[in-house]
Amino acid sequence: MVRVKRSLMTKKRHKKILKATTGYRMLNSRVFSRAKNAWMKAWLNAYIGRRRKKRDFRRLWTIRINNAVREEWLNYSNFINKMYLKKVSLNRKVLSNLAISNSEVFKKIVAFVK
Repeated sequence: MVRVKRSLMTKKRHKKILKATTGYRMLNSRVFSRAKNAWMKAWLNAYIGRRRKKRDFRRLWTIRINNAVREEWLNYSNFINKMYLKKVSLNRKVLSNLAISNSEVFKKIVAFVK
């Protein structure tokens, strides 16, 4: 049987990881074992960040709507509840953009909901 030496594939794999970690700090861009750990941690943080971005934007939209609605002597939870009862189907992103860019239209929506 022929002897199989595995150095070629190992070197390719190492080079791939080291190329992906260029720009990392200290030994995380030069030593394979450290680079592999840093690379896996970076991918995990990116995954978490993509999920977290959706949460953060929804919080931002809620805060913006709440601030705009309080000028009309209403609070956020009552506003959303009244929108649900009146069957107005505008999502929070659209309401937030309306509150910022078209405050007159947003005030008409609030008046309709009241």
